[in-house]
Amino acid sequence: MRIGNLYGHDATFLGVPAADPDASEEWSNAGAVIIGAPFDGGTSHRSGCRFGPQAMRTTDYLPHDGMRPSLALGVDPLVELGVVDLGDVEMPSGETEKSLHRLEQRVTAVAGAGVIPIILGGDHTIALPDVSGVARHVGWGRVSVIHFDAHADTADTQMGSLYGHGTPMRRLIESGACRGDRFLQIGLRGYWPDPETLDWMAAQGMRSFEMGEIVSRGLDEVLGEAIAIAMTDCDAVFLSVDVDVVDPGSAPGTGTPEPGGLTSRQLLDAVRHIAMEVPIGGVDVVEVSPPYDHAEITAYLGNRIVLEALGGIAWRRKGQRGEPTRIPSDPLLKDR
Repeated sequence: MRIGNLYGHDATFLGVPAADPDASEEWSNAGAVIIGAPFDGGTSHRSGCRFGPQAMRTTDYLPHDGMRPSLALGVDPLVELGVVDLGDVEMPSGETEKSLHRLEQRVTAVAGAGVIPIILGGDHTIALPDVSGVARHVGWGRVSVIHFDAHADTADTQMGSLYGHGTPMRRLIESGACRGDRFLQIGLRGYWPDPETLDWMAAQGMRSFEMGEIVSRGLDEVLGEAIAIAMTDCDAVFLSVDVDVVDPGSAPGTGTPEPGGLTSRQLLDAVRHIAMEVPIGGVDVVEVSPPYDHAEITAYLGNRIVLEALGGIAWRRKGQRGEPTRIPSDPLLKDR
């Protein structure tokens, strides 16, 4: 049964067609589908991102007509990928394990049909079922993760619980769904993790590009290294984007804001670069919390992150079919 928006009126992402997740004939031929994950039971500070999926679906000044031609790429990803919206997964507040299990079932079904799941969060706890569901299709340990975030999310427990938005990356590596040495984190900063957690991360071979390194080396060079590692001995990349990777001046609507992050322009360019360069297995965009937003700034950003990812996927597929593509002004693509 399709649930439009668990916490609001039924609406699809920018007006793309609705589809029933239980009727695979309605979505199995799509290139990508939208899945809402309205869960914020794993937040450790400010909640409210259960309302993120609805905000990212509906926040825009253009008609909700299911079309969004990319000025930079010369593709309309919503049309060319045949994107449809499966609505929200029912994720009852206070029932974390049941909620995560339901989401993993949905992502597994979509990925197993050869369709790319685009998951709208929700807090970052959902990365555990999101990546696990894709790995069940691509292969356990065959999916690398490129993770944009201010925080590593590698705690052993959070307030005594194994599940929360501070723990999913540790759970993923412990389960074997993805390898620690194919886990790339971009944008970390601030005053956590503690030394014990950092030692655990180093022992797994995780690669973290902190904001200081990004400033000194440049984002393009960092992305090039991250992509090269991600594509070594792996078959797909899962892209997980926490909006708090962006400076809170440009993304105030989030639960754990950390000053000194990327600009929104940097993040959008980076997401597009990655989607153009690698085989994307899945994407999630998390931690958009409308109650703390101002003038829908963060909701707009979340919406555009999705569009840039879909645009990159559509552009890459067009090139793989041998069709002419527009080459954007992009340092990472200078050799094309």
